[in-house]
Amino acid sequence: MVVGDVTTGTEVLVIGAGPGGYVAAIRAAQHGLDTTLVEKEAYGGTCLNHGCIPSKAYITAADVAHDAGNAEHMGIHADPAVDLMGMREWKDGVVSQLTGGVEKLCKANGVNLVEGTASFKDESSVRVAHGGEGQGSETLEFEHCIVATGSRPLQIPNFDFGDEPVLSSRDALSLETVPDRLLVVGAGYIGMELSTVFAKLDCEVTVVEMLDDALPGYEDDVARVVKKRAEGLGVEFNFGEAASGWQETGDSEAQGASGNRTQSGDGIVVTTETEDGEESEYDADKVLVAVGRQPVTDTLDLENAGLETNENGFLETDERAETDVDGIYAVGDVAGEPMLAHKGSKEGIVAAEVIAGEPAALDYQAIPAAVFTDPEIGTVGMTEAEAEEAGFEPAVGKFPFNASGRALTTGDSEGFVRIVADDGTGFVLGAQIVGPEASELVAEVTLAIEMGATLEDLAATIHTHPTLSEAVMEAAENAMGEAIHTLNR
Repeated sequence: MVVGDVTTGTEVLVIGAGPGGYVAAIRAAQHGLDTTLVEKEAYGGTCLNHGCIPSKAYITAADVAHDAGNAEHMGIHADPAVDLMGMREWKDGVVSQLTGGVEKLCKANGVNLVEGTASFKDESSVRVAHGGEGQGSETLEFEHCIVATGSRPLQIPNFDFGDEPVLSSRDALSLETVPDRLLVVGAGYIGMELSTVFAKLDCEVTVVEMLDDALPGYEDDVARVVKKRAEGLGVEFNFGEAASGWQETGDSEAQGASGNRTQSGDGIVVTTETEDGEESEYDADKVLVAVGRQPVTDTLDLENAGLETNENGFLETDERAETDVDGIYAVGDVAGEPMLAHKGSKEGIVAAEVIAGEPAALDYQAIPAAVFTDPEIGTVGMTEAEAEEAGFEPAVGKFPFNASGRALTTGDSEGFVRIVADDGTGFVLGAQIVGPEASELVAEVTLAIEMGATLEDLAATIHTHPTLSEAVMEAAENAMGEAIHTLNR
């Protein structure tokens, strides 16, 4: 029997329970607003279930195995055995704990949870289709709506994620065994993170990238440190090449989106092509496509609400996270770059507080970003070039980790901390960190930018010795020409 379509109402409707959506729902409920959160798959969204958390779990586990097996210089000799299924079960346990926590937090704050796929009927209501035969649908009328539907992996022609050898980042984190040979398409942050993981699990990794270098968008000297370490792990890079197709070993007909054949067991051949039409072939067992992500809007029937996406498929918003349709907001990946979970959460808080009548607004000057490669990258604010372009006269300080006592005692001393400030006022404008725990160290500089701190503030703050955080203080001193443990610039 099919359940009939019933209509209910809510003050705030949130579509999508990822880091932007569930945070928005909780904050709205904390303000006493009747709040309903619709999620079609799993609480926590891609980040908790298939992205940030599971990938960092694998990164940590791979680091443990690799470090244990490569510590002879410390007098430690070991030959660890990796059980990928055991690693996967541990990862799934971490994910389950966090997603279960999100659901409990929503309920504890009074958020109404609805499972299903929401699509707009008009500018003040949605239809929620419930999964499963006979589950039917319902209509939810709202006063305010927050769209937080996130993003999905971007596909490329002739590489269909439905084909068994072709992996998305989500698929790669669910493998039962480590492939002997992995071809990675894309040397951005997702491709570089997962390339490092599988290389440390004794997989032969080849990366093809259509651009001229790894980690586009990051400064050359930052990307160079990560690329060098990856090459040291055995990762082979091939730049200026775009993946054009694949075929099973021995097959004469290339595999594409129209040919979902089962792998024969002998592997595949991936074909690439340069701008000049020169082709190359690479043997592999699996091919991981990691060329970026695209916003999820195709299930929403946006036109019924009068919403339109921009040329890149995003919903544009103002400083209040509101779209051009009154009462409808967009947060997280669906609202545009940068596609960062913490950015989405902040947007969710702002949207909820605006709806509650608070004077909230978005301020993007201090959004940190991290890449969990080996070594890590942490960045925030402006680079030196960006500061100059913005009209500042930058003062730049740098401290190498090979001059850090703590870094040397960890056996991980590649990379540096670089601080960018305004020379006239000393105000901190940005930082680029590549090295151990960069994702943690960047938080100090992020706070400095947010609170309007100066180089002198960072340099005068006493840092615990020996710690990696001293490198931030030392870089600030270097920018002031007062460095002690490195030569002044």
